Amino acid sequence: MLAGLDSVDIGTEVMGRRIDLPLIVSPTGIVALFRREGEGALAAAAARAGSIYTLSTGASTSIEDAAAAAGPDGAMWFQIYVWRDRSLIGEYICRCREAGYKALCLTVDVPVLGKRERDFRNHFGLPLKVSPQLVFDVLRHPAWFWRDYLTAPKVSIPNIENSAVSKDLTTMSKFIDSQFDPSVSWDDAAWMIEEWGGPFAIKGVLCAEDARRAVDLGFGAIIVSNHGGRQLDQAPAPIDVLPEIVEAVDGRAEVILDGGVRRGTDILKAIALGAKACMTGRPFLFGLAGGGPAGADRVFQIVGDEIRRNMTLVGVSKLADLGPQHLRVRA
Repeated sequence: MLAGLDSVDIGTEVMGRRIDLPLIVSPTGIVALFRREGEGALAAAAARAGSIYTLSTGASTSIEDAAAAAGPDGAMWFQIYVWRDRSLIGEYICRCREAGYKALCLTVDVPVLGKRERDFRNHFGLPLKVSPQLVFDVLRHPAWFWRDYLTAPKVSIPNIENSAVSKDLTTMSKFIDSQFDPSVSWDDAAWMIEEWGGPFAIKGVLCAEDARRAVDLGFGAIIVSNHGGRQLDQAPAPIDVLPEIVEAVDGRAEVILDGGVRRGTDILKAIALGAKACMTGRPFLFGLAGGGPAGADRVFQIVGDEIRRNMTLVGVSKLADLGPQHLRVRA
């Protein structure tokens, strides 16, 4: 209390770039299923907010179109896997370099696709399965049904159109599933770092041993993530393993938390435990689906306001002043 704050700075620097708030948009696939504007709307929202957008390999917008939507001032990362067809990786790296992407983000926690039981319960799949619940939901949202389904352009995954045997969304989705490779090793990661030759993050790390090895290999950022809880059953929450990973990295790379971030206070907790910034995906999908591009902007506004207000209430003027002393951890 009585900290005498004249102003509060919620900005930070991640992978050599200054951003206006410590929140980065996580990669999420086929965003056009939520809103016809797709990934381009989220990339543009991130640029307006002074943040970073991470385009998924399985995006419904091409590498080039997403970069164009972000504009010359936007900062774009590309999320990538080590696939069976290594020529695709080389193609993506070249395209990202030409389109001006600032960093690559290697996702390592999908050697095989997890058994996503929530999708089974909700009858979600490609093609979409018609169920009484789905019909009821659609009837409750006639404007969305008209705008983003009946009259919207056909949804595809353009970054793999040249490789898949068909441009049908279901076929392309199955092609992606077939490319996941359990034999991927740290040698493959080292090859990708050398091929890219720029800032590189690794996403999906949940233990200190992997974090140390990633830093030794040359990754500049460790993204602590359990893939939204949809891969390894009973995997720990990223916030629970964050302190041991920060300790293992020991300042040699930046640590970013991805998973479970819904409020500004979630971000402040992660930063107090040593993270440089956080990533989240679902809130931006909710905002985009419900309110279009303005809804995505609103997510940034809400979270930014929460960060600024709660830093003031805690009594710190900049993120670097946050530390474990600001947390009370329940046993």
